[in-house]
Amino acid sequence: MLHLHHKIYGHAGHSVIILHGLLGMLDNWQTQCTMYAGAGFKVFAIDQRNHGKSPHSDTFNYEVMAADVRDFMHEHHLVSAHILGHSMGGKTAMQFALTHPDLVDKLVVVDVAPRKYPNAHDEILEAMCSLKLKDLTTRHEADVEIAKRIPDYALRQFILKNLTRTDSGGLKWKVNLSIIKKHYPEIADDIPAEGRFTKSTLFVKGEKSRYIVHDDEPRLRRLFPHSKIVTIQGTGHWVHADKPEAFARAVLSFLHP
Repeated sequence: MLHLHHKIYGHAGHSVIILHGLLGMLDNWQTQCTMYAGAGFKVFAIDQRNHGKSPHSDTFNYEVMAADVRDFMHEHHLVSAHILGHSMGGKTAMQFALTHPDLVDKLVVVDVAPRKYPNAHDEILEAMCSLKLKDLTTRHEADVEIAKRIPDYALRQFILKNLTRTDSGGLKWKVNLSIIKKHYPEIADDIPAEGRFTKSTLFVKGEKSRYIVHDDEPRLRRLFPHSKIVTIQGTGHWVHADKPEAFARAVLSFLHP
């Protein structure tokens, strides 16, 4: 069992577990966690395996990440919880809900559907692998280099949050980059779980994102028959970062009884 790095917000209330996306970390959700705790929830933000400060592992797929959530709940004596996941974390959340429906109260899936997304992150992973970190000493130098392949400034800053210092003062990736790249086809693929999760489910879609499209809806309704889709205007794939207040309102109105 991996002991996942996590942070707890709030001291009491219904438990909410938050699962970040690929190349993300729990810090990406700090603003949302604070708002949910302020609304009366006890929030557990998790670094998924091979991300953030959580342990690295050669095994990386949705079955083991769902098992990680189960083990985390057991470790923290959580009988059940609301589960919220974004992108890769949304697929982990769906896999977990379909596999362990008794452990999930309500499910929130942010801007991802249960289907394959071919080549969505190939360019990013290639750019990260191309960085010769041994020749770089600052994040600015890394930014200059990776900008040659990734022109989007906000995306670069998201990626470069994964850089940390070595003991000798150099740079290294927090994420287990080689394993993520090796197993990326499994992460980009559909979730393996089938069945149905019959409790309340919210899909939150970014207006400008194409991660959830009309053609996804029949499968969403089949796997999650008591689901609804909410679109947050003016947002892309990182819905919670683009419009944090509007996103939090949608989530909290759904989670509150």
